[in-house]
Amino acid sequence: MLKTIDSLGELRGTRVLVRADLNVPLDGTTITDDGRIRAALPTLTRLVEAGARVIVISHLGRPKGAPEAKYSLQPVVGRLGELLGQEVAFATDTVGSSAQEVVAGLEDGRVAVLENLRFNAGETSKDEAERSAFAAQLAALGDAFVSDGFGVVHRKQASVYELATLLPAAAGELVLGEVESLRKVTDQPERPFVVVLGGAKIADKLGVIDSLLGKADRILIGGGMAYTFQKAKGHEVGQSLLDASKIDVVREYMERAEANGVELVLPIDTVIAPEFSADAPATVVAADAMPADQEGMDIGPETARLFGEKIADAATVFWNGPMGVFEFETFAKGTTAVAEVLSTAPGYTVVGGGDSAAAVRTLGFDESLFSHISTGGGASLELIEGKDLPGISILEEDHA
Repeated sequence: MLKTIDSLGELRGTRVLVRADLNVPLDGTTITDDGRIRAALPTLTRLVEAGARVIVISHLGRPKGAPEAKYSLQPVVGRLGELLGQEVAFATDTVGSSAQEVVAGLEDGRVAVLENLRFNAGETSKDEAERSAFAAQLAALGDAFVSDGFGVVHRKQASVYELATLLPAAAGELVLGEVESLRKVTDQPERPFVVVLGGAKIADKLGVIDSLLGKADRILIGGGMAYTFQKAKGHEVGQSLLDASKIDVVREYMERAEANGVELVLPIDTVIAPEFSADAPATVVAADAMPADQEGMDIGPETARLFGEKIADAATVFWNGPMGVFEFETFAKGTTAVAEVLSTAPGYTVVGGGDSAAAVRTLGFDESLFSHISTGGGASLELIEGKDLPGISILEEDHA
């Protein structure tokens, strides 16, 4: 069991550091998808209503341990304030004089955001001592810690792991909800249990496939990762994404799936184009008839129909990774079709964060039509895979 906010006791007047995941996509300084900010609201609202002095810490993008203006959390502060219905204070550093001043001036029930954690090298350092030193500086600003950034709980980082060892710590509403929802998939899922995997990099999904070959009833493979499977079957994949180093592994997975009675479903047709661009002319070919000079951009219409049939009767569905280049309208049909079927499926449907969650919002689907949409792509995959997530295990009630 994870420690909850209730375990922290009376919060009025208490400085509570909240590790949120406010890593939103930006176009300049304009937020293009505020989903992660909205996901942080239940925990922040609860703490505000309890009279805590709330200090939000987060990263944005991938700065290299030093300040970079394009990765500032400043644009997030205004939107967070709008959603919370109060003016949110902003510190222009993370543990320096601005942070100390802002925290010192915080009143009960008010919220502040500190600047990007990753402007400090200690946040993501591989050196435990360096991470611990930064965590100690953060801990000095608070009296308690709430971990609510599910998208980073699979990382052993200062604000995720070491900070939780220095202050009374608890899981926030988002993390609790994520773990509960994803464990419905991993722990005795209702059957048929169908897994839909896509996206570009097959290396990111191999561990999940390996784990699910003994659990899932069907595994549907689309997106760029499908071409390594097609190559393993001896098909031409043209200029499509291919990880040649994983062909033997994939072939072994296909053999294991057959031996275990797991239905491994690959695309039967593919939308191809001569180049990777939004306005490239699209053609549909059979999966085993791809020209050598073309590139696969999406699953074809027959595959979309087949995948729909394989999902429709599922009692549990886990989906991670788009079926094609959904950012280009011409090549978004496969991803749209999968999202459509999931949105109407009667079973328990989980969208595993990352590009899949972005696709649901970008393509205009009502998020309430899915049982759960994760805020963490990598974290959700590792939890499904059965890995130990440092940011979760440190919050367990029995953690030493």
